[in-house]
Amino acid sequence: MSDPRTTPSIFTRGAVDLSALKAAAPAQPAAPSPAPAPSPAGASTAIIDVSEATFQQDVLERSLTTPVILDFWADWCEPCKQLSPVLEKLAAEGAGAWVLGRVDVDANPRLAQALRVQGIPMVVAVVGGQLVEGFTGVLPEAQVRQYVDAVLKAGGLAVAAPEDPRLNAADDALMIGDLDAAEEAYRKILAESPADAAAESGIAQVALYRRVQGVDPQAVLADAAQNPDDVEAQQLAADIEVLSGQAPEAYTDWSP
Repeated sequence: MSDPRTTPSIFTRGAVDLSALKAAAPAQPAAPSPAPAPSPAGASTAIIDVSEATFQQDVLERSLTTPVILDFWADWCEPCKQLSPVLEKLAAEGAGAWVLGRVDVDANPRLAQALRVQGIPMVVAVVGGQLVEGFTGVLPEAQVRQYVDAVLKAGGLAVAAPEDPRLNAADDALMIGDLDAAEEAYRKILAESPADAAAESGIAQVALYRRVQGVDPQAVLADAAQNPDDVEAQQLAADIEVLSGQAPEAYTDWSP
């Protein structure tokens, strides 16, 4: 697919339940990770190695005040060696505005499995204890920078905003598939707070789920591959990819 978006959409809430990881600890000591390449100057506090044992403190708890972007990699992965230096450079430039957590998938297989890592390099973020969708594969530095900027914007919302029981109820309805109840709840929030970004995102998520109801994902993707000029087919395929986490394909924008 083509026409990459200029700004990734990252307000997917509840894509993976992170609560199960809060008490996660390796059944046995993890194998030591290969020594990472030297980090850029000034990046010592912005780049950390994350393991199953440290995930709660270094990622979940830290994300309540500072966005954490996770880089899933392995020593044998050549594309990882292209992407990781870019992420490390941007983390150093960020000067603590966000933290880059490096996860060796070979040393932390349970963590990779819990976060549904199907290919590496893979990048996701955790903001305010919530998983934020990312991308798989190597992207140009400009697009990686756009993703980081979007995470930081989400982080500002997530860290500054107090807990909203109305939003939690709407999210719960969305997660169990009650789209009518979810939409009604999100619209009530918007009626009272027209600029509520989370409620606007919720409405978009409801619309997304409705568009893909009753379709065969494999058939949709096959149809899009066979008909690259069919805008409607490409849009539906993009919807499927967003829900399945097949980035960067998921972050594509189609226009007539």
